[in-house]
Amino acid sequence: MKIAPIVRECYRRKERFEHKIVHTGQHYDDEMSRVFFQELGIPVPDFHLNVGSGNHSDQTAKVMSRFDPICASENPDCVVVVGDVNSTLAATIVAKKMRLPVAHIEAGLRSGDRDMPEEINRLVTDSIADFLFVTEPSGVVNLEKEGHSSAKIFFVGHVMIDNLLYEISHLPKNSQETPLTKLCSSVGKYGVVTLHRPSNVDSPAALSGIISALNAISNCASLFFPVHPRTRQRLDEFGLRVSENVHLLEPLGYREFLKLWKDAALVLTDSGGLQEETTALGVPCLTIRDNTERPITVEMGTNKLVGNNYGNIVSEAVAALSNGKIVRTRPPLWDGNTSGRILDALENNLLA
Repeated sequence: MKIAPIVRECYRRKERFEHKIVHTGQHYDDEMSRVFFQELGIPVPDFHLNVGSGNHSDQTAKVMSRFDPICASENPDCVVVVGDVNSTLAATIVAKKMRLPVAHIEAGLRSGDRDMPEEINRLVTDSIADFLFVTEPSGVVNLEKEGHSSAKIFFVGHVMIDNLLYEISHLPKNSQETPLTKLCSSVGKYGVVTLHRPSNVDSPAALSGIISALNAISNCASLFFPVHPRTRQRLDEFGLRVSENVHLLEPLGYREFLKLWKDAALVLTDSGGLQEETTALGVPCLTIRDNTERPITVEMGTNKLVGNNYGNIVSEAVAALSNGKIVRTRPPLWDGNTSGRILDALENNLLA
């Protein structure tokens, strides 16, 4: 989702930008990958690293060893990395050791929690990247506190919102009803759940408390829960069961998921990106974490941190369901034009 707007903008400027897409395969469901590329309107990748599953060290090492010969043969003018996954860190290290400029999209986000693997990826990537493209004002503050030159920092907005607005504009107006859309229509007010973070799903006590909270909330509104494979495994392993008003779904493609949550009365998640997308559309969001690297979502009033405490989750969910959809302006520069600002900056600096 984060590279799609950049790729589309590169095509609009094809006389000035040549690009190659490297798919690391860190998210390793082949069928889901194909669906995402088709829905996002971007071509199949030029390179597949086929890294697959594994622990953090294995994934990082595989990306590094397989990306290295690509950098050597292609010798790009710039390597662009996005987000905070293991692939982001690995590709950055390879490029910098080969003296290639690196642009980090979504730079500067900090949760302050170094127990999160993503926080380590963010810190290390930003420490050596050459272009730091920031999504929200807190990112600029964080990078300046860490001693980064202001010449490297570019507050450009958020490519995820570029993509969100693009996808909304491309949703079929009169699409045929599916079993899921029919079910949503039949239940009236509903919420959407996503859950995958190890601190929430790998602990029997934490996951049991969250599921109990969801069961309680489902007495007020039906919940639709596309279940991450890791979470599904833990539910089975811990013997946890959901109530009849909590509908467990298979993972959904981007557009199908967007159609589901954009009309929800409430989203409960431990994801980072969904905090931002719900903010952009004014959908109330409860984040099942104690911290967030995306404080703008809380400042705008659409997102609340509730941790994984049963009482907090239930009370805040009931309040949100009673209050309805939030009317808010979008954060600064979340206007759908971020990818253009990024390529402007790269063009001006790489050709300078």
